[in-house]
Amino acid sequence: MQLTDFEDPSPALPCAGGLIAGTLALMTCWAAPEPGATATEDQQRALMARKIASNLFFLREHPDIAPGLRSVIGKVHERWLQIAQAAPAAACAEHRHNTAALH
Repeated sequence: MQLTDFEDPSPALPCAGGLIAGTLALMTCWAAPEPGATATEDQQRALMARKIASNLFFLREHPDIAPGLRSVIGKVHERWLQIAQAAPAAACAEHRHNTAALH
């Protein structure tokens, strides 16, 4: 199969609005973890903090976001990196071990 002029072999960026909405939802869940989840609150927060930091990285680099907002997002990204790095790595590892049988 050959690529046509309309096919792009590089992965597409997610739309900025969807990435912002998803990140805000994760931040909301980080603030109030699900009490009945199989993961503890610490595990939930550790995993969500890493995903939030990842999303903020992509938003900081997103071409559809104004430079001024990207600058603000960069500062927020730095803070969430600190939060993610402070989260106990053992919490993430334990949760991955406990859910490995589900995958």
